[in-house]
Amino acid sequence: MSTVKIAFLGCGGYMRNHALRIQEIDNAQLVALCDVTIEQVNKFIDTNLKDVAEKPAVFTDAATMYAQAKPDAVFIATPHTLHFEHACQALEAGCHVYLEKPMVTNLDQAYALDEKVKASGKILVVGYNSPCSPEFAFLKSVIASGVLGKLEMVNGHITQNWRELTIGLWRQVPELAGGGMAYDSGAHLLNSLCWSVESDVDTVFAMVDNHDTPVDINSVFVIKFVNGVMASIAVNGNSHSHAGPLTFMFERGRIDIDGWAGTWLKMFKDGKEIKYPPITDDMGHLTPTHNFIDTIQGKTQPRTSPRNGIIQSQLMDAIYESARTGQPAKVPIQANM
Repeated sequence: MSTVKIAFLGCGGYMRNHALRIQEIDNAQLVALCDVTIEQVNKFIDTNLKDVAEKPAVFTDAATMYAQAKPDAVFIATPHTLHFEHACQALEAGCHVYLEKPMVTNLDQAYALDEKVKASGKILVVGYNSPCSPEFAFLKSVIASGVLGKLEMVNGHITQNWRELTIGLWRQVPELAGGGMAYDSGAHLLNSLCWSVESDVDTVFAMVDNHDTPVDINSVFVIKFVNGVMASIAVNGNSHSHAGPLTFMFERGRIDIDGWAGTWLKMFKDGKEIKYPPITDDMGHLTPTHNFIDTIQGKTQPRTSPRNGIIQSQLMDAIYESARTGQPAKVPIQANM
């Protein structure tokens, strides 16, 4: 099997995880890194790749990187509002794309990117953590099988001292971030919700509090999906705690799960806890990094797709529209979806 040549566009802190994982994967090599300054890229190499014999090439221009390094795939972790442009550029350069969440920052871009991916014949995955966990794979199998009856409602919250952690960063600049806590750390919970329910969004009613910043810090919203499932979610970015539980309520029971990353799950049926739900490691995939590269190599199927990004964009557009107007926001669904 030929080696998958990989590039990074954006060399921020989280990319360290991808870099370390790539070093563990057979027939995968990090060949190029790109960020706005050479200093930022070299710092990333010194911190995360000091023991790698063949260092990746350094670039500050993505087009030059694609032309010279000729990667097969690219991991993109740039400010949110740049994702659409950067993903399109990578697809045009012939790359498979791993796009950190959110996929894009408006619904029109989500539909357009989906069409571009289909036309390219390339793989595009969105960087959700929970779909690779055995726990979320099990949850989805329960929803599909009907063993607990029909899924009716979901409730959850996510908390983090996000306001404090992001002071002075691009994440609090609307023109770059697209939104605040709900678009950033809050997206972990919302990704898990949308991926599991797997339905277009119908209507959203939302309220937000910016806490004297340019972006949303706290928010609360009620969601109705097209398939009839309803959800209520609270996102708190001004709390010195770190939690993200979700409860999925069925006709005959419920599942409580770690909505942030799927690290734990509790299952209840007919009023009793199922002490050992039949969850096995092979239901999941080691990490999103591994899933992306294994998909390129033809070993498996992607756990996420542009479809997930479309549903996420439906939700986020509706949240901010409802918060702006003070009224429920109805989602326009594209006819061919």
